[in-house]
Amino acid sequence: MIYIVSAIFSFLMLYYLALVLQLNSYKFKRVIFNFAKKRWHFYYLIAPFLLYVITCDINHYLALALMIVYLIALVLLAKNIDKPLVFTARIKRLFAFNLLGVLIFSPLHFYYKLDPHTLDILAFAFICSYICEYFVNKGFYNKAYEKITKLNNCKVVLITASYGKTSIKHFLAQITQNHFKIHYAKGSINTTLGLIKDINENLKPDTELLIIEAGARKQGDILEITKLVRPHYVIIGQIGTAHLEYFKNIENTRATKKEALQSERFELAITHSSVNETSSYDEGLSDINASLDGLSFKYKGEDYFANLLGSFNASNLAACISLAKALGLNYEQIKEEVKNIKPTAHRLEIISKEPKFIIDDGFNGNYDGMSDSYKIIKDYKAGKRVLVSPGIIEASDELNIKLCEVINECFDLAIITSESNALIYDENLKIDKIILKDKAELIDTLANNTKEKDLIIFSNDAPNYI
Repeated sequence: MIYIVSAIFSFLMLYYLALVLQLNSYKFKRVIFNFAKKRWHFYYLIAPFLLYVITCDINHYLALALMIVYLIALVLLAKNIDKPLVFTARIKRLFAFNLLGVLIFSPLHFYYKLDPHTLDILAFAFICSYICEYFVNKGFYNKAYEKITKLNNCKVVLITASYGKTSIKHFLAQITQNHFKIHYAKGSINTTLGLIKDINENLKPDTELLIIEAGARKQGDILEITKLVRPHYVIIGQIGTAHLEYFKNIENTRATKKEALQSERFELAITHSSVNETSSYDEGLSDINASLDGLSFKYKGEDYFANLLGSFNASNLAACISLAKALGLNYEQIKEEVKNIKPTAHRLEIISKEPKFIIDDGFNGNYDGMSDSYKIIKDYKAGKRVLVSPGIIEASDELNIKLCEVINECFDLAIITSESNALIYDENLKIDKIILKDKAELIDTLANNTKEKDLIIFSNDAPNYI
């Protein structure tokens, strides 16, 4: 019996490992060092395994009872987390290798009377999975590379930045879609594997403009994407403090983003002043006026208006305008397209104005963007100004404290939804505040603490496990 229990236990441990790996883009290093809920590793992996080892030596029925308790704990975790494990082809292969490991090692455990402690099964599953995924991904990579190579009349634009790159991508797509046959990955797909999947499944052979967003968590990530798509044009947006826990300093961040300039088909770079190149697209901006009614600005002496919130979007649009002109569009064409731009989903997107003024800024997760959006709200007088936010994730305490100062100036009530930042915000917010331990309480909290005419902004949405 104990060998059957051991086999099932290996699948339960694998479920937890697969879940946290999927939440962290399958990066073991990120799971170990950067996962927001490190105590989960003790609750759902280390403690169950150690208890299982002990109970195996004491009583097999006790080990069975422990396995049942572990199963219930994982079911409750899957039920309560807002990003449960998705059984993709990769995850299915991982579980198949675990089953193969069970079929190989369980008979050996039984024959040689070895303690069935499951680690050899798990190690076998992950080693086989790593080898298999390497060759699977290599095949997908080659297919995407060839598909892009065959686009003889297509220009490729690669966009990268510490923050703002998704907005730049969507704005550029809207400006150019009436003038070229374009393709871009919807949402914030910006990893090599995500882009490969989108290219292989969605890129059409008559595409004239391919717009690529490139993200990075370590040096070499942008270069990998650059070698895949070989951009003609590169936009490098603002370089800031995002993901410093990975890059250690801004110089490393800047060097990583500039890997995009190593394209073999490189023609033109459009860069922000923080990139420290010879010319900067944001230097031509002036007369920026941002309010809840929209955004107006001058760029290189020309007037523009966009139905967007946030003065930082003037810089994002400036990059797009520069690229559009490089592609041959004139001022009147660009001005008209900018005027008709719709906000990027979850980026200062007005959801409703009645009965409550609700703004979705869930994908805005950096200090500059968040503080700028808050200042727009500062002058709202029709009702109470309410912030719902976890604060800045993956940032220093100093930056979150600095954001608290802005929040104190701009809001009447702050609802903090992240346990990881709870202490900082509890100590530094001087306005009314509510610290939630569980985001499931948010609906009732808002119902009990807001009324008609109140303005509510959802800023930098984060999943429950943060």
